[in-house]
Amino acid sequence: MTSEDILKNCTSKMKKAFDVFSQDLSSLRTGRANVNMLDIIKVDVYGQSMPVNQLANISTPEPRLLTLQVWDQNNVSLIDAAIKKSNLGINPQIDGQLMRIPVPSLTEERRVELKKIMGGLAEKAKISIRNIRREANDNLKRDLKDKKIGEDELKSYEKKIQNVTDEQTAELEKKLTEKEKEIMII
Repeated sequence: MTSEDILKNCTSKMKKAFDVFSQDLSSLRTGRANVNMLDIIKVDVYGQSMPVNQLANISTPEPRLLTLQVWDQNNVSLIDAAIKKSNLGINPQIDGQLMRIPVPSLTEERRVELKKIMGGLAEKAKISIRNIRREANDNLKRDLKDKKIGEDELKSYEKKIQNVTDEQTAELEKKLTEKEKEIMII
């Protein structure tokens, strides 16, 4: 693998880590119904763990209401249990295969708790980004040891990798700050 390939690989992995973080953030509720809120909930059905959006149509007919039209009647109770077990603080109302989930407004205590959860998600994403940086730098050092690249090229690419790391971390912090502001709005 060339130094340029290592840099491209590192950049794409860091972007994926950021995308996962963004997806996790979008699943946190902010007092308004959002179809992505249920993305983090997995339901054990058909011998495997599946996301809710693969078992039902999810929609938001009102700003504070989610509806799930479950495709298989047998999965209704399993989805209900998974939603109640999650830490989202929502409680479904079942009407046959239709589930209505009212989204209550956030309390101050819940807002603080969500900020802590978001901080944890951000730290997890930062750790992933740092691990990707370390892996890329190790690959560059291995290439130096194998005499595929020189010292100057090693230093140059280490600097480029650090720049990508800094950019992704800054973008992550910006996204976190925006979401925290959104959650704190009453």
